Amino acid sequence: MGSHACKALAAAGYLPVSYDSLERGHDWAVKWGPLEKGDILDRERLREVLRKYSPQAVLHFAAYTYVGESVEQPGKYHRNNVVGTITLLEAMREADVPRIVFSSSCAVYGIPAALPLKESHPQEPISPYGENKRAVESLLRDRERAYGLRHVSLRYFNAAGADPDAEIGEAHDPETHLIPLVLEVAKGQRPAISVYGSDYPTRDGTCIRDYVHVSDLADAHVLALKYLADGGAPGGLNVGSGNGSTVLEIIAAAEKVTGKRIPVVRAARRPGDPPELVADAALAAQTLSWKPRFPGIEQQIAHAWKWLRSKP
Repeated sequence: MGSHACKALAAAGYLPVSYDSLERGHDWAVKWGPLEKGDILDRERLREVLRKYSPQAVLHFAAYTYVGESVEQPGKYHRNNVVGTITLLEAMREADVPRIVFSSSCAVYGIPAALPLKESHPQEPISPYGENKRAVESLLRDRERAYGLRHVSLRYFNAAGADPDAEIGEAHDPETHLIPLVLEVAKGQRPAISVYGSDYPTRDGTCIRDYVHVSDLADAHVLALKYLADGGAPGGLNVGSGNGSTVLEIIAAAEKVTGKRIPVVRAARRPGDPPELVADAALAAQTLSWKPRFPGIEQQIAHAWKWLRSKP
């Protein structure tokens, strides 16, 4: 996500400076500005880099993001995602950086009581990962009241696709996201795709998710940055397509895009998976004038397939 945002920032005339420990990131993905290596928990290093560049804002993507891992290792997630953010915010205050766009998540909502999800929906996360995101949003509100920190929290739904030019894309180890896993099966790198849960109360028994193109998410960050610079009010915004696809529909779309048969293995439900998550992104459209350029799931899969085929 950060690398796609850097491309969008550079296209909009900004110089993006990437600060990354490279624990789960890649130096080859830093193409549009300098890379400064450091950990989010290292306050002195953060302060050094912020003072070196005097940025007008921080775009905060630095978090562990696997829901299942957060259930198994909550302490690891609390330390990096929450304590790390506190460290970042203190360093920002010391360096007089006035704005932040935070990479939040629809995981803050938990099990939906109504769909599509609006920003007014109660926040009742069901995983430590979701709790982390809710906690950071609260930290930002506290600092806005105390110090005037200007902030926007973008609550992603399921990031999908890849750079349309195939310059950057997903490269996780291990990979846990559905679309790249499905495409690895199509490419012959995996024997089959596991479908976790076939008895959800959905149209085909599998989970429904709202997939939003990663480049559209990157555009939302640039718009949020401009919104804050123009004096926009702090708050949280949903960023999703407004359309839901089941796991089996994703597999069928991938078969259509790739022309390959994708074998399926049925498996038990995973803890922390709500049956359905679909965004109401009207507030982002109204506030930021944001509109997805790539809302169709087949187009998202086609871009991800182009990226995967470009790799050796």
